[in-house]
Amino acid sequence: MKDGFIKVAAGVPEIALGDCMLNAERIIAMAHEMNTSGVRLAVFTELGITGYTLEDLFLQQTLLDAAEKALGEVIRQTAELDMLLAVGVPVPVGCCLYNCAAFVNKGRLLCLVPKTFIPTYSEFYEGRRFTPAPETGTEVEFAGQKTYLGQGLLRCGEMPGLLVGAEICEDAWVPCPPSTELARAGANVIFNLSCSNELIGKSEYRRSIIRGLSGSLVCAYVYCSAGGGESTTDLVFSGHCMICENASMLAQQRWNTGSFITADIDIQRINTDRRRMSTFTAAPSPKFPLIGEFSLNVAETALERRFSPTPFVPSDRYNLEERCREIIHIQSAGLQRRLKGAHADHAVIGLSGGLDSTLAYLVTADAFKNLGLPPQNIIALTMPCFGTTSRTKSNAQKMAEAIGTSFREVDIHAAVQQHFSDIGHDGVTTDVTYENSQARIRTLILMNTANKLGGLVIGTGDLSELALGWATYNGDHMSMYGVNAGVPKTLVRYLVDYFASVSEEPLKSVLYDVLDTPVSPELLPPEENGEIAQRTEDIVGPYELHDFFMYYMMRCGFAPHKIYRIALPTFEGRYSPEVIKKWLVNFVRRFFTQQFKRSCLPDGPKVGSVAISPRGDWRMPSDALYAEWLRDAENIPVG
Repeated sequence: MKDGFIKVAAGVPEIALGDCMLNAERIIAMAHEMNTSGVRLAVFTELGITGYTLEDLFLQQTLLDAAEKALGEVIRQTAELDMLLAVGVPVPVGCCLYNCAAFVNKGRLLCLVPKTFIPTYSEFYEGRRFTPAPETGTEVEFAGQKTYLGQGLLRCGEMPGLLVGAEICEDAWVPCPPSTELARAGANVIFNLSCSNELIGKSEYRRSIIRGLSGSLVCAYVYCSAGGGESTTDLVFSGHCMICENASMLAQQRWNTGSFITADIDIQRINTDRRRMSTFTAAPSPKFPLIGEFSLNVAETALERRFSPTPFVPSDRYNLEERCREIIHIQSAGLQRRLKGAHADHAVIGLSGGLDSTLAYLVTADAFKNLGLPPQNIIALTMPCFGTTSRTKSNAQKMAEAIGTSFREVDIHAAVQQHFSDIGHDGVTTDVTYENSQARIRTLILMNTANKLGGLVIGTGDLSELALGWATYNGDHMSMYGVNAGVPKTLVRYLVDYFASVSEEPLKSVLYDVLDTPVSPELLPPEENGEIAQRTEDIVGPYELHDFFMYYMMRCGFAPHKIYRIALPTFEGRYSPEVIKKWLVNFVRRFFTQQFKRSCLPDGPKVGSVAISPRGDWRMPSDALYAEWLRDAENIPVG
């Protein structure tokens, strides 16, 4: 439960149709197995105490008495478990019969939540036997305990931010499911006890519904449908189980009766996302009140959940290619609009032969092609100085030749030396002034070239560099439109790789060589063999770590210690705990101290869920203090 993580499960014991005590024994056995696995919240199938496909046998008192007795046994034999269980059971109240989810916790029957929408169409005929949930709840006595019957929420006493609600099967398929109001009332975990039969294409539709609900409601949704043992007279059931969190499928299975799935859900992240969304207004509801409180021991969840080391990059190759195409369209469309708005038919770009300038250059070429402008109107400027290597300079020229844009070389050695003389720099000491003077001279040339042509300077800096402040203020930090401003470094590499994969020779080979070139600003003299001497990641740290830190800090609001916790298993074998902590501390310090560069950021398109524009997603004072974040990061115990 530490850091908001809690393990949930959906279990499908094999149904012994009509044998309530045997079903109870199987539920109890599976609950014990779940508890050993660290599960704290568990849901079982609809009417799992009896079986769903008993038809008119639900009108037999013998079955109803047996079901009540069997639930009592579940309550008794799970009393020592540190879990909240949701078990399906029929509950008679007067002349009504309700299809209920019984919530059980440490020997207590907390409540009975009835099914709201009773299907009586196609293969379903529940209306013959069951009554829809009453408008208002009532107190009943069942399984030897007085309890509440009706819709509502359950809260964890030790973790008040955890609120659980339930709906049953058909409830999720209707236009206005109960989960909508449950979520608005505060529920961030929704259980669904189901018995949904299989038809061609139905499983995919079911997946889309459950994923969609978890996304639109910003919640964890735990769905559990019946499997083997149900009658196959007319229908077949697959035991489809799903655990989703905010539109992400964390775990699922079908055709595996007698087992359960688990996942670590993050209540803290769900609540953070809800707070961020001003349109998500949660407020107490008289229709869905707080109907119970359950107890769980406070303990650290042993995480099974895995986090992608590249959260900005899809793991699936097809999705990655589709994502690359979409991002390029966004970048290109943004630049096209800016060119038309500025009545500009020229663009000027500093093409160094590095990753970022290559991507910006390719996007600019795409924009000019779509606008019907000649590629010669793109002026690619290479401006060699102290750190320029023949490899990057040659690649820049080859790219320009392959695409047919104008290419110009402006050697800035003399201009920089004159500048050193003007400001009293010895021209030998390789300090920050030595580096930044080159960047600012280059920007001066780019800007004035654009003025002369009536064009725009295209910015090349990416999202990761902006987060770290790895840009020279009023140097490469400045442009007239920054096409890469919303693209993190890890994704820049995949975008250039995508361009290479769809390009023909000689451009293809050039782009692959760019991908093999170390990331560097090339502001310090090269090594004796002519190779790049200044490698960015040796100075600021690995970009894959910084992009990981950036995503979970900015997108999810995680504290440094939580980011460190999930980074350890994610990068195990690649970075030691000491290295991860070192660069995390570095990230926190740089992120805060470099905000002043982002506060005056040029325009550029947002392409993903994390953006850093001061006019859009990220609004932060340049002089905000970072003591709390840095203290949290520096106090992380290593080992």
